[in-house]
Amino acid sequence: MEWQSEEFGASHEGMAGAVLADGSEPGAVYLDVGSGSHVHQTKQWWAYNGRLGRQRADHMRGACSCGWRGARHYPIDWDQMNDRRYYDFDPPGPYEDWQAHIDEVESRSVPLPTEVADLLDRLDDQLTVLADRAPLAALKAVASLERTTGRVGREAACAAEADEDSWEAIGQALGLTAKDKHAFSSMSRYLLPFRERHIKRAFCQARGVAETPGEVEHHGREFRCGHRSCGARSGIH
Repeated sequence: MEWQSEEFGASHEGMAGAVLADGSEPGAVYLDVGSGSHVHQTKQWWAYNGRLGRQRADHMRGACSCGWRGARHYPIDWDQMNDRRYYDFDPPGPYEDWQAHIDEVESRSVPLPTEVADLLDRLDDQLTVLADRAPLAALKAVASLERTTGRVGREAACAAEADEDSWEAIGQALGLTAKDKHAFSSMSRYLLPFRERHIKRAFCQARGVAETPGEVEHHGREFRCGHRSCGARSGIH
């Protein structure tokens, strides 16, 4: 079983990882879950049971996709386990250690002003109640909120980009992992649609063609005009 926090998602996905007798961490186990080309892999403790040529784990510990590993090791009593319990058992020790790690990540992130945090909590409560009592009104409120967050998100992302902070600094401020590009993704979801519209308009004006959907293709941090006769490009830096 893997764990995620609502705020950090896959950037800090946790699990109970395996530890071998010598204290090392084994490589991933590949699992055949049926037909198809995709082969699932895992590093969760229950996969290292010594069967089918797999290594046998002696302990488990908290682990996170960001690279963090818990200091405390918890012994595995395989004699007390059975196949049905491997997948359902959620070991409390590793989870509590991972949760402490998430708390530490949160403490290192940029703090919200108290009044803003309180406002967000109240808004969450009120919209939850509204969704139950008047779902259409709740949808209207959510649409208005999405417009507001989109606009403010673009302004904040542009301002952060103008400060020329590194992705590592941005990632830490947001509690995300820059190495997994989550920090860039968090900003680009506001920046790219905004820039795409302006770049598309500039491309079309330069070529003297009508502006229609699909004329700008997004390739990583670069836009390319979709008109065959153009091929103009604009990078995002």
